[in-house]
Amino acid sequence: MDILGTSLRVCVDDLDSAIAVYEKLTGAEAVRFQRGPVTVAAVGCFFLMSGPESEMSILRKITATIAVKDVDETIADLTAVGGQIVAGPLPAPVGRTLVARHPDGSIFEYVDRNPA
Repeated sequence: MDILGTSLRVCVDDLDSAIAVYEKLTGAEAVRFQRGPVTVAAVGCFFLMSGPESEMSILRKITATIAVKDVDETIADLTAVGGQIVAGPLPAPVGRTLVARHPDGSIFEYVDRNPA
């Protein structure tokens, strides 16, 4: 699998306050988008997320978002090492996404830029 980059996931209660802090820390401007009932702001290498607790409790279990060249290739690589696909692949704002559990129990989101 070709890993192109990693984004750290940060669940916050007050998105506007968090955006101001992370913009200052990274020097990057936030790009906001909705993911169902969750509001997300991409700021540098951070994904700041805020929304209903029912959604946030699930999102807190995902360690990071990993950009890959191709989600299908990633599925093959993950299953070859004993990983388990938890969700997806599903359409995402820029391509496709999936959530996988590694054999050690870590959970990651993988995203590509290939439209479904």
